[in-house]
Amino acid sequence: MSHLDKYKGIIPAFYACYDEEGNISPERIEMLTEHYIQVGVKGLYVGGSSGECIYQTIEERKLVLEHVMKVAKGKLTVIAHVAAPSTRHSIELAQHAEAVGADALSAIPPIYFTLPEHAIEAYWTEIMQSTKLDFIIYNIPQTTNYSLSTALYLRMLEHDQVVGVKNSSMPVQDIFNLKHYASKEVVVFNGPDEQFVAGRLMGADAGIGGTYGVMPELFLAANQAIIDGDLDRAQRIQYRIDEIIFKMVSGHGNLYDIMKSILAKNGLNIGRARSPLPRANDADQMIIEASHALIEAAKKEFA
Repeated sequence: MSHLDKYKGIIPAFYACYDEEGNISPERIEMLTEHYIQVGVKGLYVGGSSGECIYQTIEERKLVLEHVMKVAKGKLTVIAHVAAPSTRHSIELAQHAEAVGADALSAIPPIYFTLPEHAIEAYWTEIMQSTKLDFIIYNIPQTTNYSLSTALYLRMLEHDQVVGVKNSSMPVQDIFNLKHYASKEVVVFNGPDEQFVAGRLMGADAGIGGTYGVMPELFLAANQAIIDGDLDRAQRIQYRIDEIIFKMVSGHGNLYDIMKSILAKNGLNIGRARSPLPRANDADQMIIEASHALIEAAKKEFA
């Protein structure tokens, strides 16, 4: 049994949990973490885009991880996304993640400035070497304006701590390339939720996604269908997932605010999205209701 098996499965990207004043809510973080334990996911990806990390302070990000770990330690695999605008702050978050017991670190490339590839390599390496934790590269070119090259990928794999890649680029061929060119055993995580099944069929070992958290049962069912070799069922679940995603992104409000409103309908009130992310308006209530109904119907059929 490989030590990498703990990363293979469905790993929701954890949502930011706020109180009614928009402050980090430890109680709601623990409630949501417990919910995912009960649903049966493999782990949680904490502090990424879905966690609204770019709109939180370093201390807030530490607080979030602390309260996730308070509930999840020993029960879920926890990957801490620790990228920050500066290497210094990223290292601070990485060392904190190690101190509270996270299983692995992950980081996008540096944002805002367009940096040469050797600077991105140095950034990832400095973060990684500041702890003894596993490290997972995060490739998301649509938001970072950098697409992981095969050359840098292979250089990063020379480090024992690098155990995988969270790949959020849209071409599923990239999944194949990440598996095919790997110089050692790695875990490749499918990123785009709209093509989870396609990514898995192209070689992804697992999935990390932002919409998993609002409908984890469907991604668990799709993953199990793939394991069982029932590709027709897997495809039908993926089509339903996509129908739901397309509905959720069709409104005025940001996707994360829409999903939080859907969770609230199931008794999981974790607050609203933080500005400048736009919140759902009155017209979006029909989208929230319709999305919730689609999720519940799909759960009855497949979960």
